[in-house]
Amino acid sequence: MESKRSGRAARGGAALEAGLLDVERRERILALLRREGAARVTDLARGLGVSAMTVRRDADRLVAEERVERVRGGIRIVRAGVVDEPAPLAKAGLHRDEKERIARVAATLVRPGTAVGIGAGTTTLALARLLADAPGVTIVTNSLPVALALPGRDQVVLTGGERTRSDALVGPVANRTAASIGLDALFLGTHGIDAERGCTAPNLAEAETNRALMAAARTTVVLADASKWGVQGLAAFAALEQLDALVSDATLPDASARLARRAVGRLLLA
Repeated sequence: MESKRSGRAARGGAALEAGLLDVERRERILALLRREGAARVTDLARGLGVSAMTVRRDADRLVAEERVERVRGGIRIVRAGVVDEPAPLAKAGLHRDEKERIARVAATLVRPGTAVGIGAGTTTLALARLLADAPGVTIVTNSLPVALALPGRDQVVLTGGERTRSDALVGPVANRTAASIGLDALFLGTHGIDAERGCTAPNLAEAETNRALMAAARTTVVLADASKWGVQGLAAFAALEQLDALVSDATLPDASARLARRAVGRLLLA
């Protein structure tokens, strides 16, 4: 009899320990996401020393608690209904194939002999790399990674300004530079996009600089993979009706595509 009680106690202790480990593991996931913004399931599993299935179960629990949001292949943190801006390295690893396809479509909109603005972001960075050898194109950017991706080009203008978490240059210096130039086309990334608020940025300064660049451009093109639809950043910088074109990927839901086509001058799906 004593042996059975001991066995039950041991099993109960093991179950309690497993429960505590589950809680601790989810807290570790949240701590990493607060630091990095987003992570792949496979990377989380490797870092925690557990299976991808275990991480997916943890993700299901955290999604149900509205503490994280799913993205393709991973999860990202959510606070107060607004999705945080992921760290640049985390962003670069998300939806990489879609971003590359979007960049290739966007590159077809660039004409030789024009002045092109490129905003900050990982999709716009992919576009910049494709334009490294574009003939007679002057590139103006408020993105440090974009400028660094074009080391051999003489026709690159960096706006200057204050550096943000996403390596964008913003603020009065960037805005004054934008006010003094003219762009044939401007290509911007976006933290989130929806029918009501349009395109949003993760902070007020970045939104303001995006608006200053738009004021300098004849046409504005936003590059946004399908995961950005329905996501809201802190500050809106453009209504959909203000865009001349939106380039997204073919996984954009039909309902979202219909809304975009009604509001945006041109919708291109990569």
